[in-house]
Amino acid sequence: MQSHMIQGLDGCRFAVEHRCVAVIVDALRASATAAMLLDAGATELIFVKTVEDAYAAKAAYPDALLAGERGGLPPAGFDIGNSPRTVGMANGRRVIFTTTTGSQWLIESWGAAAVFMGTTVNASAVAQAAVDAAQAANTDIVWIPAGLSTDPAFSAQEDWVAATVIASIADVEVKEGRAEYDHWRARIEQEGVPALFHSAPHAAKLRAVNLADDLDYCSQVNLTDQVPVAVARTAEGIIVHKHEM
Repeated sequence: MQSHMIQGLDGCRFAVEHRCVAVIVDALRASATAAMLLDAGATELIFVKTVEDAYAAKAAYPDALLAGERGGLPPAGFDIGNSPRTVGMANGRRVIFTTTTGSQWLIESWGAAAVFMGTTVNASAVAQAAVDAAQAANTDIVWIPAGLSTDPAFSAQEDWVAATVIASIADVEVKEGRAEYDHWRARIEQEGVPALFHSAPHAAKLRAVNLADDLDYCSQVNLTDQVPVAVARTAEGIIVHKHEM
């Protein structure tokens, strides 16, 4: 078993083509929010691609919460945004979830041996889940720093940092993406995770919409043991449950 660090859609396609275990790492903020929605007691998450898909799923599940963002903020009619700090009302509820990038890549990874969402807040738990799943399927792991779906050239600094934290805990040899892994591991040792989250280009986007508090929250390590895992595809979207270890 080996692991690979491949950003964005390329990582999703690699995981599907090679039937690897995929771990979507959208550190600011979809991976953290998904984990904390489950931590708060959400019964299941339905990942959808578009805001229009979310409204359609809401029509099918009128008691569900609408959660997510476009441009960092919740679209019209949504109950909550994409902040892991504001998930309390998810307790006992189904949640329909759509984001600019993280939800897109989870959907694109359907067909991989297993699809998890992870970041620093659930690093140890998702590392163990990925290793167990890869061993069971006799396959590799792909850590997928999310980046930005609308701009593949946009710096994914925080996503590479979080993916490196998880991969370091998993302790599985990194093959493709090894140079990047070594680079970010050295910088984590020198600067620390919170500082690297704060200096990421994406951090400026959150500050611009008055969500700077999410930076410190999302940079925490091992805040929860909840690991979102894709379990089914339906007409409404990809169904995500908490992974049972």
